[in-house]
Amino acid sequence: MKKKTMLMLTGALAIGVLSACGGSKENAHSDGHGSTSHQEENPATPSAGHGDHGDHGTSEQSANYKASFSFSTESVKANENSELHIQITDSDGDAVKEFELNHEKLMHLIVVSKDLSYFNHIHPNDQGDGQFSIGMSFPNGGEYKAFADFVPKAGTNTTLSQWVKVEGNAKSPEPVKADAQLTKAIDDKEIELTLSSTKANEEVTLVFNISDAQTKEGIRNLEQYLGAVGHVVILSEDAEQYLHVHPVEEKATGPKAEFMTSFPKSGTYKIWGQFQHQGKVFTVPFVVNIS
Repeated sequence: MKKKTMLMLTGALAIGVLSACGGSKENAHSDGHGSTSHQEENPATPSAGHGDHGDHGTSEQSANYKASFSFSTESVKANENSELHIQITDSDGDAVKEFELNHEKLMHLIVVSKDLSYFNHIHPNDQGDGQFSIGMSFPNGGEYKAFADFVPKAGTNTTLSQWVKVEGNAKSPEPVKADAQLTKAIDDKEIELTLSSTKANEEVTLVFNISDAQTKEGIRNLEQYLGAVGHVVILSEDAEQYLHVHPVEEKATGPKAEFMTSFPKSGTYKIWGQFQHQGKVFTVPFVVNIS
């Protein structure tokens, strides 16, 4: 009989389970199943964003909400599936029972490896009474960080994050280095990123220009992905600064998709843009230095 393990966000190290359905190195995306975690508390609450099309990210000073994670196995092992249960409670310990839809989902779960080479954006299922669940597995042993991103009823964007220790063979870490050129080829597409500024604490416009890799013609029929032309997740090199950015014009169809944000401090950041074309979601990563 399998034993269930429960982890509370108390700051102590613990063992959790994450399983990723379809997540992979660099161009990883799965819209169904996945994640578990080993706990070292880094709660985050609402951050001031840039309006309806802005961003929200982590904050280290908030006790408005807490999360507990329970897993179907005692330890987290690479390439083994497990069910993750996430319980959201308020500061009094009462279950948060109602959530707002946030781009078609009640919860977004972002999972990254410590070196940021692995990325997965998935959506746990609402089980009622503040509990969400999803099945997933990690591709390698090592440390991962999971970000549960949600909006309580009549509340604002909230993110709770936890580190996860996964048993199994670990791959050599990859350095998080700024790209020499902000142009990438993904799934027969060429994506160019431009930033209006690379300075911290300034409003920055991110523009993704998406073209056909062969013809170089702009793609003008991007499809809605989670209710918008695209989504952008940004993490600092140490995974402590988190931004989930929504587009300026949600109904845009390309070839340009614009996002506005502000980098909270100087350093190296990894940016993942996610878009949908011809029924397929593609994820494009970039790394930039912010002064």
